[in-house]
Amino acid sequence: MQSLVGQLLVATPVLRDPNFERTVVLLVAHEHSGAIGVVLNRATEVPVREVLGSWGGIATEPSVVFEGGPVQPEAAICLARVKTGTTELRGFSRVQGTLGTVDLTRDPDTMRDQLLSVRVFAGYAGWGPGQLEDEIATGAWLTYASLPGDPFTERPDDLWAMVLRRQGGLQAAIAIYPPDPTLN
Repeated sequence: MQSLVGQLLVATPVLRDPNFERTVVLLVAHEHSGAIGVVLNRATEVPVREVLGSWGGIATEPSVVFEGGPVQPEAAICLARVKTGTTELRGFSRVQGTLGTVDLTRDPDTMRDQLLSVRVFAGYAGWGPGQLEDEIATGAWLTYASLPGDPFTERPDDLWAMVLRRQGGLQAAIAIYPPDPTLN
């Protein structure tokens, strides 16, 4: 099994689960025991400051909590991008390149100078052993390399179509697939 950590999962129209319709998920863990990711394009209206106080002051715009997925929605996962050349930062666990997760129990002021972007997610998407691989094989998800700005885009509602369009060809055509083709 090849690890998909740091990759994007883009939901296809085949995926009928309303939790994942037109979502883009960034995988932060992928092992034989399963996979974990966060939905990047489901912003809520809840300001990070209301939930996590001072973390709201460094959250990337829109500085709201995102719906990371249906599993443990009361738990928070924080993604951050650190400055290039940062080799070690307490409370930061590297996922890929300059992207990683941050321990939200830490004082954000101790990390502020090293963080370029921060986004907070309530809950996560999770798959058991082999489940994600089966969903990919049946065409429910397309996998793509992520760009450094994908998790922190200022226009999260447009991310699904943006990721598909940049692939070109037939995959780009999925970006214009109507949410309900029976209405055409």
